Amino acid sequence: KLAVLSKTRFNPYLQNDPLYFEDFPETPEPVWILGKQFNALKEKDEILSDITSRMWFTYRKNFQPIGGTGPTSDTGWGCMLRCGQMILAEALIRRHLGRDWRWVRGQRQREEYISILNAFIDKKDSYYSIHQIAQMGVGEGKSIGQWYGPNTVAQVLKKLAVFDKWSRLAVHVAMDNTVVIEEIKRLCMPWLDFERGACAEPEGPLEINGCLEGACALAEEALWKPLVLLIPLRLGLSDINEAYIETLKQCFMMPQSLGVIGGKPNSAHYFIGFVGEELIYLDPHTTQPAVELCESGQIQDDSYHCQHPPCRMHICELDPSIAAGFFCQTEDDFDDWCAHIRKVSLHSVAVFFWLCR
Repeated sequence: KLAVLSKTRFNPYLQNDPLYFEDFPETPEPVWILGKQFNALKEKDEILSDITSRMWFTYRKNFQPIGGTGPTSDTGWGCMLRCGQMILAEALIRRHLGRDWRWVRGQRQREEYISILNAFIDKKDSYYSIHQIAQMGVGEGKSIGQWYGPNTVAQVLKKLAVFDKWSRLAVHVAMDNTVVIEEIKRLCMPWLDFERGACAEPEGPLEINGCLEGACALAEEALWKPLVLLIPLRLGLSDINEAYIETLKQCFMMPQSLGVIGGKPNSAHYFIGFVGEELIYLDPHTTQPAVELCESGQIQDDSYHCQHPPCRMHICELDPSIAAGFFCQTEDDFDDWCAHIRKVSLHSVAVFFWLCR
Protein backbone atom coordinates (compact mmCIF):
# COMPACT_ATOMS: atom_id res chain seq x y z
CA LYS A 1 0.00 0.00 0.00
CA LEU A 2 2.76 2.46 0.92
CA ALA A 3 4.61 1.76 -2.33
CA VAL A 4 1.50 2.59 -4.35
CA LEU A 5 0.72 5.75 -2.44
CA SER A 6 4.26 7.09 -2.68
CA LYS A 7 3.91 7.21 -6.47
CA THR A 8 0.58 9.02 -6.42
CA ARG A 9 0.59 12.61 -7.64
CA PHE A 10 -0.41 15.31 -5.19
CA ASN A 11 -4.15 15.32 -4.50
CA PRO A 12 -5.16 18.69 -3.03
CA TYR A 13 -8.16 17.18 -1.27
CA LEU A 14 -5.84 14.88 0.68
CA GLN A 15 -3.28 17.56 1.50
CA ASN A 16 -3.05 16.63 5.18
CA ASP A 17 -1.85 13.11 4.37
CA PRO A 18 1.87 13.21 3.48
CA LEU A 19 1.60 9.80 1.82
CA TYR A 20 -0.11 11.52 -1.11
CA PHE A 21 2.76 13.88 -1.87
CA GLU A 22 5.16 12.71 -4.52
CA ASP A 23 8.68 13.30 -3.27
CA PHE A 24 10.97 15.54 -5.25
CA PRO A 25 12.94 13.48 -7.81
CA GLU A 26 16.54 12.54 -7.11
CA THR A 27 18.06 13.35 -10.46
CA PRO A 28 21.37 14.72 -11.75
CA GLU A 29 19.46 17.11 -14.00
CA PRO A 30 19.54 20.73 -12.83
CA VAL A 31 16.51 22.15 -11.06
CA TRP A 32 15.57 25.72 -11.95
CA ILE A 33 13.34 27.76 -9.63
CA LEU A 34 12.62 31.38 -10.59
CA GLY A 35 16.09 32.08 -11.96
CA LYS A 36 18.06 29.99 -9.45
CA GLN A 37 19.74 26.67 -10.24
CA PHE A 38 19.82 23.81 -7.73
CA ASN A 39 21.25 20.31 -7.54
CA ALA A 40 18.51 17.84 -6.58
CA LEU A 41 21.04 15.31 -5.29
CA LYS A 42 22.79 17.70 -2.91
CA GLU A 43 20.38 20.58 -2.29
CA LYS A 44 16.94 19.04 -1.80
CA ASP A 45 16.40 20.90 1.50
CA GLU A 46 17.37 24.18 -0.15
CA ILE A 47 14.98 23.51 -3.04
CA LEU A 48 12.06 22.81 -0.71
CA SER A 49 12.91 25.83 1.45
CA ASP A 50 12.93 28.06 -1.63
CA ILE A 51 9.58 26.73 -2.83
CA THR A 52 8.02 26.99 0.63
CA SER A 53 9.08 30.64 0.76
CA ARG A 54 6.91 31.50 -2.25
CA MET A 55 3.43 32.79 -1.41
CA TRP A 56 0.80 30.07 -1.93
CA PHE A 57 -2.69 31.40 -2.52
CA THR A 58 -5.50 28.89 -2.78
CA TYR A 59 -9.27 28.81 -2.83
CA ARG A 60 -10.74 30.17 0.42
CA LYS A 61 -14.18 29.96 2.02
CA ASN A 62 -16.17 32.05 4.49
CA PHE A 63 -14.62 35.40 3.57
CA GLN A 64 -16.58 38.66 3.36
CA PRO A 65 -19.13 38.60 0.51
CA ILE A 66 -17.60 40.05 -2.64
CA GLY A 67 -19.32 43.32 -3.44
CA GLY A 68 -21.33 43.06 -0.21
CA THR A 69 -23.79 40.47 -1.53
CA GLY A 70 -21.62 38.25 -3.76
CA PRO A 71 -19.92 34.90 -3.17
CA THR A 72 -18.13 34.08 0.10
CA SER A 73 -15.88 31.48 -1.52
CA ASP A 74 -13.96 31.31 -4.80
CA THR A 75 -13.92 27.51 -5.01
CA GLY A 76 -14.43 26.40 -8.59
CA TRP A 77 -13.82 29.75 -10.27
CA GLY A 78 -10.95 31.64 -8.64
CA CYS A 79 -7.91 29.54 -9.56
CA MET A 80 -6.52 31.96 -12.17
CA LEU A 81 -7.16 34.88 -9.83
CA ARG A 82 -5.15 33.08 -7.14
CA CYS A 83 -2.35 32.42 -9.64
CA GLY A 84 -2.36 36.13 -10.47
CA GLN A 85 -1.99 36.86 -6.76
CA MET A 86 0.96 34.47 -6.53
CA ILE A 87 2.91 35.94 -9.43
CA LEU A 88 2.37 39.48 -8.13
CA ALA A 89 3.24 38.47 -4.57
CA GLU A 90 6.54 37.15 -5.89
CA ALA A 91 7.17 40.57 -7.44
CA LEU A 92 6.47 42.27 -4.09
CA ILE A 93 8.84 39.88 -2.31
CA ARG A 94 11.56 40.77 -4.83
CA ARG A 95 10.76 44.45 -4.38
CA HIS A 96 10.80 44.55 -0.57
CA LEU A 97 12.62 41.43 0.68
CA GLY A 98 14.85 40.21 -2.17
CA ARG A 99 15.13 36.91 -4.03
CA ASP A 100 17.15 35.22 -1.26
CA TRP A 101 14.60 35.90 1.49
CA ARG A 102 13.32 32.74 3.19
CA TRP A 103 10.18 32.03 5.18
CA VAL A 104 10.66 29.92 8.31
CA ARG A 105 7.65 28.42 10.03
CA GLY A 106 7.03 29.85 13.49
CA GLN A 107 9.67 32.57 13.12
CA ARG A 108 8.59 36.15 13.68
CA GLN A 109 8.41 37.78 10.28
CA ARG A 110 9.71 41.13 9.07
CA GLU A 111 7.28 44.03 8.83
CA GLU A 112 7.70 44.15 5.05
CA TYR A 113 6.50 40.56 4.81
CA ILE A 114 3.43 41.30 6.94
CA SER A 115 2.62 44.26 4.70
CA ILE A 116 2.93 42.08 1.59
CA LEU A 117 0.64 39.41 3.00
CA ASN A 118 -1.85 42.05 4.16
CA ALA A 119 -2.16 43.22 0.57
CA PHE A 120 -3.67 39.83 -0.41
CA ILE A 121 -5.87 39.00 2.59
CA ASP A 122 -9.44 38.15 1.56
CA LYS A 123 -11.15 41.41 2.43
CA LYS A 124 -12.44 44.27 0.33
CA ASP A 125 -9.85 46.90 1.33
CA SER A 126 -6.71 44.84 0.59
CA TYR A 127 -4.94 46.02 -2.57
CA TYR A 128 -4.84 42.64 -4.31
CA SER A 129 -7.57 40.67 -2.53
CA ILE A 130 -9.89 38.29 -4.35
CA HIS A 131 -12.54 41.00 -3.80
CA GLN A 132 -10.54 43.68 -5.61
CA ILE A 133 -9.53 41.40 -8.47
CA ALA A 134 -13.05 40.08 -9.01
CA GLN A 135 -14.63 43.54 -8.94
CA MET A 136 -11.95 45.11 -11.15
CA GLY A 137 -12.49 42.25 -13.59
CA VAL A 138 -16.01 43.49 -14.26
CA GLY A 139 -14.40 46.32 -16.23
CA GLU A 140 -12.64 43.67 -18.34
CA GLY A 141 -15.96 42.04 -19.19
CA LYS A 142 -15.81 39.32 -16.54
CA SER A 143 -18.73 39.00 -14.14
CA ILE A 144 -17.97 38.06 -10.52
CA GLY A 145 -17.57 34.29 -10.32
CA GLN A 146 -16.55 33.91 -13.97
CA TRP A 147 -13.30 32.15 -14.85
CA TYR A 148 -10.39 34.36 -16.02
CA GLY A 149 -7.73 33.75 -18.63
CA PRO A 150 -4.06 34.79 -18.17
CA ASN A 151 -4.46 38.01 -20.16
CA THR A 152 -7.49 39.17 -18.17
CA VAL A 153 -5.82 38.67 -14.80
CA ALA A 154 -2.69 40.47 -16.08
CA GLN A 155 -4.78 43.48 -17.12
CA VAL A 156 -6.56 43.55 -13.75
CA LEU A 157 -3.29 43.41 -11.79
CA LYS A 158 -1.98 46.31 -13.87
CA LYS A 159 -4.98 48.42 -12.87
CA LEU A 160 -4.82 47.49 -9.18
CA ALA A 161 -1.08 48.21 -8.85
CA VAL A 162 -1.76 51.91 -9.46
CA PHE A 163 -3.29 52.16 -5.98
CA ASP A 164 -0.34 50.50 -4.21
CA LYS A 165 1.62 53.58 -3.22
CA TRP A 166 3.92 51.62 -0.90
CA SER A 167 5.35 49.38 -3.63
CA ARG A 168 5.19 51.97 -6.46
CA LEU A 169 5.45 49.35 -9.17
CA ALA A 170 5.31 49.97 -12.89
CA VAL A 171 3.20 47.10 -14.25
CA HIS A 172 3.31 46.63 -18.02
CA VAL A 173 1.32 44.08 -20.01
CA ALA A 174 3.05 43.47 -23.36
CA MET A 175 0.47 42.63 -25.99
CA ASP A 176 0.83 41.13 -29.47
CA ASN A 177 3.96 39.17 -28.47
CA THR A 178 5.98 42.39 -28.56
CA VAL A 179 7.97 44.19 -25.86
CA VAL A 180 8.57 47.81 -26.86
CA ILE A 181 11.70 48.92 -25.02
CA GLU A 182 11.10 52.67 -25.27
CA GLU A 183 7.52 52.23 -24.05
CA ILE A 184 8.75 50.49 -20.94
CA LYS A 185 11.47 53.03 -20.24
CA ARG A 186 8.91 55.82 -20.50
CA LEU A 187 6.75 53.95 -18.00
CA CYS A 188 9.58 53.33 -15.53
CA MET A 189 11.17 56.78 -15.92
CA PRO A 190 8.16 59.06 -16.59
CA TRP A 191 10.12 62.14 -15.57
CA LEU A 192 12.72 61.56 -18.29
CA ASP A 193 12.26 63.75 -21.36
CA PHE A 194 13.08 61.30 -24.17
CA GLU A 195 12.95 63.99 -26.85
CA ARG A 196 15.63 66.08 -25.17
CA GLY A 197 17.44 63.10 -23.64
CA ALA A 198 17.38 64.65 -20.19
CA CYS A 199 15.22 64.92 -17.10
CA ALA A 200 12.40 67.40 -17.48
CA GLU A 201 12.24 70.11 -14.83
CA PRO A 202 9.18 69.61 -12.61
CA GLU A 203 6.86 72.55 -12.09
CA GLY A 204 6.61 72.96 -8.34
CA PRO A 205 7.03 70.08 -5.83
CA LEU A 206 7.20 66.72 -7.57
CA GLU A 207 4.52 64.25 -6.56
CA ILE A 208 4.70 60.50 -7.06
CA ASN A 209 1.37 58.64 -6.94
CA GLY A 210 -0.14 61.72 -5.27
CA CYS A 211 2.29 61.78 -2.33
CA LEU A 212 5.19 64.13 -1.64
CA GLU A 213 8.26 62.00 -1.11
CA GLY A 214 11.55 62.60 0.67
CA ALA A 215 14.71 63.43 -1.21
CA CYS A 216 16.17 59.92 -0.81
CA ALA A 217 13.08 58.16 -2.13
CA LEU A 218 12.84 60.64 -4.99
CA ALA A 219 16.48 60.14 -5.95
CA GLU A 220 16.01 56.37 -5.98
CA GLU A 221 12.81 56.45 -8.05
CA ALA A 222 14.20 59.04 -10.44
CA LEU A 223 16.51 56.33 -11.71
CA TRP A 224 13.93 53.58 -12.25
CA LYS A 225 10.46 52.59 -11.10
CA PRO A 226 10.55 48.82 -10.37
CA LEU A 227 9.03 46.97 -13.31
CA VAL A 228 6.64 44.03 -13.37
CA LEU A 229 6.49 42.83 -16.97
CA LEU A 230 3.64 40.46 -17.85
CA ILE A 231 3.56 38.91 -21.32
CA PRO A 232 0.39 37.04 -22.35
CA LEU A 233 1.27 34.39 -24.94
CA ARG A 234 -0.28 31.62 -26.96
CA LEU A 235 2.20 28.84 -27.68
CA GLY A 236 0.08 26.75 -30.01
CA LEU A 237 -3.52 26.02 -30.95
CA SER A 238 -4.99 23.30 -28.73
CA ASP A 239 -1.63 21.99 -27.46
CA ILE A 240 1.72 23.64 -26.79
CA ASN A 241 3.97 23.69 -29.84
CA GLU A 242 7.01 21.62 -28.89
CA ALA A 243 9.25 24.08 -30.75
CA TYR A 244 8.64 26.55 -27.89
CA ILE A 245 9.58 24.23 -25.03
CA GLU A 246 13.28 25.12 -24.78
CA THR A 247 12.52 28.84 -24.99
CA LEU A 248 9.94 28.47 -22.22
CA LYS A 249 12.57 26.77 -20.06
CA GLN A 250 14.90 29.70 -20.70
CA CYS A 251 12.31 32.01 -19.15
CA PHE A 252 12.56 30.15 -15.82
CA MET A 253 16.37 30.39 -15.97
CA MET A 254 16.47 34.20 -16.14
CA PRO A 255 17.18 35.93 -12.80
CA GLN A 256 14.30 38.29 -13.53
CA SER A 257 11.78 35.42 -13.76
CA LEU A 258 8.52 35.67 -11.83
CA GLY A 259 7.28 32.41 -13.30
CA VAL A 260 4.31 31.64 -15.53
CA ILE A 261 0.57 31.51 -14.94
CA GLY A 262 -1.47 29.10 -17.01
CA GLY A 263 -2.21 25.40 -16.73
CA LYS A 264 -4.98 23.40 -18.34
CA PRO A 265 -8.38 24.57 -19.64
CA ASN A 266 -10.33 26.03 -16.69
CA SER A 267 -7.65 24.80 -14.25
CA ALA A 268 -4.89 27.30 -13.58
CA HIS A 269 -1.51 26.78 -11.90
CA TYR A 270 1.45 28.98 -10.98
CA PHE A 271 4.58 27.54 -12.61
CA ILE A 272 7.82 28.43 -10.85
CA GLY A 273 10.44 26.25 -12.54
CA PHE A 274 11.32 22.96 -14.14
CA VAL A 275 13.41 19.82 -13.82
CA GLY A 276 14.06 17.79 -16.94
CA GLU A 277 10.81 17.72 -18.94
CA GLU A 278 8.60 18.46 -15.93
CA LEU A 279 7.28 21.85 -14.85
CA ILE A 280 7.20 22.63 -11.13
CA TYR A 281 4.11 24.47 -9.95
CA LEU A 282 2.00 25.63 -7.02
CA ASP A 283 -1.61 24.48 -7.22
CA PRO A 284 -4.41 26.77 -5.96
CA HIS A 285 -7.07 24.02 -6.04
CA THR A 286 -7.30 23.52 -2.27
CA THR A 287 -10.10 25.18 -0.30
CA GLN A 288 -8.96 26.61 3.03
CA PRO A 289 -10.81 28.78 5.57
CA ALA A 290 -10.37 32.52 5.23
CA VAL A 291 -7.79 33.96 7.62
CA GLU A 292 -8.50 36.91 9.89
CA LEU A 293 -5.96 39.33 11.33
CA CYS A 294 -4.98 38.85 14.97
CA GLU A 295 -5.46 41.73 17.40
CA SER A 296 -1.69 42.23 17.35
CA GLY A 297 -1.81 42.79 13.57
CA GLN A 298 0.01 39.50 12.97
CA ILE A 299 -1.36 36.85 10.60
CA GLN A 300 -1.52 33.09 11.01
CA ASP A 301 0.43 32.54 7.82
CA ASP A 302 1.18 28.78 7.71
CA SER A 303 -1.58 28.22 5.15
CA TYR A 304 0.02 30.75 2.80
CA HIS A 305 3.09 28.60 2.23
CA CYS A 306 3.18 25.19 0.52
CA GLN A 307 4.96 22.94 3.03
CA HIS A 308 5.05 19.74 1.02
CA PRO A 309 6.94 18.75 -2.14
CA PRO A 310 5.57 20.79 -5.05
CA CYS A 311 3.38 19.50 -7.86
CA ARG A 312 4.89 18.58 -11.23
CA MET A 313 3.52 17.96 -14.70
CA HIS A 314 5.06 17.13 -18.07
CA ILE A 315 5.67 20.31 -20.03
CA CYS A 316 3.69 18.96 -23.02
CA GLU A 317 0.53 18.93 -20.86
CA LEU A 318 0.65 22.73 -20.52
CA ASP A 319 -2.23 24.62 -22.10
CA PRO A 320 -0.80 26.95 -24.81
CA SER A 321 -2.42 30.06 -23.30
CA ILE A 322 -0.08 31.47 -20.63
CA ALA A 323 1.34 34.70 -19.24
CA ALA A 324 5.04 34.93 -18.37
CA GLY A 325 6.19 37.38 -15.69
CA PHE A 326 9.48 39.18 -15.07
CA PHE A 327 10.68 41.66 -12.44
CA CYS A 328 13.33 44.33 -13.03
CA GLN A 329 14.26 46.23 -9.88
CA THR A 330 16.63 48.54 -11.78
CA GLU A 331 17.23 49.73 -15.32
CA ASP A 332 20.33 47.51 -15.42
CA ASP A 333 18.09 44.53 -14.64
CA PHE A 334 15.88 45.40 -17.59
CA ASP A 335 18.83 45.93 -19.93
CA ASP A 336 20.25 42.58 -18.81
CA TRP A 337 16.88 40.93 -19.48
CA CYS A 338 16.79 42.44 -22.98
CA ALA A 339 20.32 41.15 -23.65
CA HIS A 340 19.28 37.68 -22.51
CA ILE A 341 16.25 37.69 -24.83
CA ARG A 342 18.44 38.74 -27.78
CA LYS A 343 20.83 35.91 -26.97
CA VAL A 344 17.99 33.40 -26.90
CA SER A 345 16.73 34.79 -30.22
CA LEU A 346 20.12 34.20 -31.84
CA HIS A 347 20.13 30.54 -30.87
CA SER A 348 16.48 29.69 -31.51
CA VAL A 349 13.96 30.49 -34.22
CA ALA A 350 11.16 29.48 -31.83
CA VAL A 351 11.07 32.70 -29.80
CA PHE A 352 7.51 33.56 -28.83
CA PHE A 353 7.92 37.31 -28.21
CA TRP A 354 10.09 40.02 -29.67
CA LEU A 355 11.91 43.13 -28.55
CA CYS A 356 11.19 46.33 -30.39
CA ARG A 357 12.93 49.65 -29.84
